[in-house]
Amino acid sequence: MGNSLACLSPKKNKARKKAFTHPPEPPRLSLPCSTDRDSFNNLPSTSKKESNSKEFELDNELAEQAIAAAMLFRHHQRNGTLPFPRSNSAVYPSQQSSKQPGFTKSSSSRQPSLVDRPTKLDTKIDDVETKHVILVHGGGFGAWCWYKVIALLEESGVKVDAIDLAASGTHSSDSNTITSLSQYTQPLIDFIHNLKQGHKVILVGHDIGGACISHVMELFPSKIAKSIFIAAPMLSNGQSVFDVLSQLQTDSTDLMRQAQLFIYGNGKNYPPTAISLDKPFLKDLLFNQTSPKDIALARVSMRAFPVAPILEKLSLSKKKYGSIPRFYVKTQQDFAIPLPLQEAIINSNPPQQVFLLKV
Repeated sequence: MGNSLACLSPKKNKARKKAFTHPPEPPRLSLPCSTDRDSFNNLPSTSKKESNSKEFELDNELAEQAIAAAMLFRHHQRNGTLPFPRSNSAVYPSQQSSKQPGFTKSSSSRQPSLVDRPTKLDTKIDDVETKHVILVHGGGFGAWCWYKVIALLEESGVKVDAIDLAASGTHSSDSNTITSLSQYTQPLIDFIHNLKQGHKVILVGHDIGGACISHVMELFPSKIAKSIFIAAPMLSNGQSVFDVLSQLQTDSTDLMRQAQLFIYGNGKNYPPTAISLDKPFLKDLLFNQTSPKDIALARVSMRAFPVAPILEKLSLSKKKYGSIPRFYVKTQQDFAIPLPLQEAIINSNPPQQVFLLKV
């Protein structure tokens, strides 16, 4: 979403098959495990060393908080957005969501920006076509999640912009009102549209942000130098995020299932409009190698992400989308898009080059 996504189906395969035919009880839902869209639409509701110098530690903490606040203010000022209104929609957690997570520790890299202490990049970038990078977050996150990556790239001479997708970060929309991928991606579309003629950028998409940059690649092929997918769906023509994520089921599916809260913006008798993640699960599920300060930042900044963009099938052409070089960054232990699924994505729609992020 992140982004974190999982699947929309019962826990066991056999139980899933029965649940979509004659469900005796509302099943625990998760997204996505089934390619049956009608079944999705009819689903019921279920869903921290002590330092030798305290003053030095305090200075560091204040500095990091100041950086985060400055980044958020910059994007707020640029986009002209107002503080987003809280949704009045009903949230229906699952029966399991009140339990503390019991999964094992892992070097999860769900949010690549949330590292404790960034190290200056040692990369030569003088020979690249463009030094302007656009960062697109995953589901539930916002431009805020990239704040340390932004600092590292800018120190290396790269111009960076991180976009708040609709109903994300400081964007004022409500996730329950997002009905299409185009609407969800509109802030990115507007940004690319307003670039000067002949100016090219590098798109970087994480998690479901991969679908967003794919959509923009089709719309503005002459403005995109290359695209980088980080543990993200890399769609082919006619595919949706739902289609890709439903290809493979692993143990991580259960972890995501426990954390999911489905939001029914139109009422319990209608399909869910958004998905949120239960906050007690965030540390072990997404941020188990993250500093306490950044976990706190995520807890107060993450928002629900809309369902509609996940279901929408993209129209991608070889002439436009296919003309842009694509690169993929694999993450070794990822609960939302596990490594086997990343490899399946790469094999079905091969990029120009693949990299492995070592944690």
